Amino acid sequence: MIKQLPLSFRSTVKNDVRSQFAALCYRIKLDKPQILLVTSRRTRRWIVPKGWPEDGMTPADCALKEAWEEAGVQGKAQNVCLGLYAYAKLLTDNVSFPCVALVYPVKVKSLSKHYPEKTQRQRRWMTAKKASKCVSEPELARIINDFDPKMLR
Repeated sequence: MIKQLPLSFRSTVKNDVRSQFAALCYRIKLDKPQILLVTSRRTRRWIVPKGWPEDGMTPADCALKEAWEEAGVQGKAQNVCLGLYAYAKLLTDNVSFPCVALVYPVKVKSLSKHYPEKTQRQRRWMTAKKASKCVSEPELARIINDFDPKMLR
């Protein structure tokens, strides 16, 4: 496995970045993975936590930070990109731009009752099959459906 180095954005402006890092948060129940989804703030669609790259952090660390802020996840992220998906990032009602999210697995140890975006989102555990049907992006649905935690060992 190749170690992911922290990112550096010394020569770029954060607004120019069109990629995000997403967390596929999971736990094992009865020998099967369950996936934690959250609602988006504006449209209330089911999504995985995701956010912008941050200077000095690895992509997996960025994904874990977003999982904490959006869903109260305490766990461990792995530096293994499971895949990527494209979507339109909505800035305002009439303004959006194309975005690509790289997905990193996060094994959930616990969920906090208090976290930064608690009042702005809902969170829900689902089977991988149900979670893949609840998300809007076909590529994300495929990543969720194909996810096998045993491949991370």
